[in-house]
Amino acid sequence: MRIGIAGITGRVGRLLVEEVQAAGATLSGGTTRKPEAASGLPQGVPLFKDMAELAANSDVVIDFTHADTVIPNAQALAAAGAAWVLGTTGLSAEQQSAVNKAAEKIAVVHAANYSPGVTLVQRLAQMMARVLPADSYDAEIVEMHHRQKVDAPSGTALAIGEAVAQGRGVKLADVRESGRDGHTGPRKEGAIGFAALRGGQIVGEHEVLFTSADEQIVLGHRAFDRRIFATGAVRAAKWVKGRKPGLYSMEDVLGLPPL
Repeated sequence: MRIGIAGITGRVGRLLVEEVQAAGATLSGGTTRKPEAASGLPQGVPLFKDMAELAANSDVVIDFTHADTVIPNAQALAAAGAAWVLGTTGLSAEQQSAVNKAAEKIAVVHAANYSPGVTLVQRLAQMMARVLPADSYDAEIVEMHHRQKVDAPSGTALAIGEAVAQGRGVKLADVRESGRDGHTGPRKEGAIGFAALRGGQIVGEHEVLFTSADEQIVLGHRAFDRRIFATGAVRAAKWVKGRKPGLYSMEDVLGLPPL
């Protein structure tokens, strides 16, 4: 199979190159905003000027680029008929709509995090939220990342929050509390809280805590190497090739049964 990489010269893009080759797939090429940064890529790897050219030469494209590219990328991939493994987070309603529309024509795997461990944390968080009453167990999500990260809370933290909200049968937007500061008053019943820490070169740490008056359950995940995201994305690319059009998740890739 032919796997293309959007943003091939980026930090994750270079790891994806190695993982595609390790998986025995054909690296069809990539796109980059910085052609001068192509040194170090395998000799002869094509660099394409845009997603349309990359999609035309690929069976699956892995895309960890930026939310601003989602709409044109969705259109190009749908037109070419190439499957899409998307790891971009922080999408607007319009951008998510473009992903959904593309999934009517091609197979799309969209996940905030391609680590199998994080995927299981999300599933367990949803199960715990379903069992532990919101009026007795306060849900808090704490994440920490490297100092260069520009968004907070992380996309993974928000995905875990979505899982908790689904387990409780509520919308995250209605119960989310982030970055408490000053005289905030008592904690709102049923709230899902977020705290974001930044420092050093931490790849990613996430914890979801359910705390009652009598006990606390802590579910956590630590990524030691961002290669885990590349390995998971290539696993998703191999899985999605030949699938019928639709929007899939990493849970589908891992074969988890529906709750």
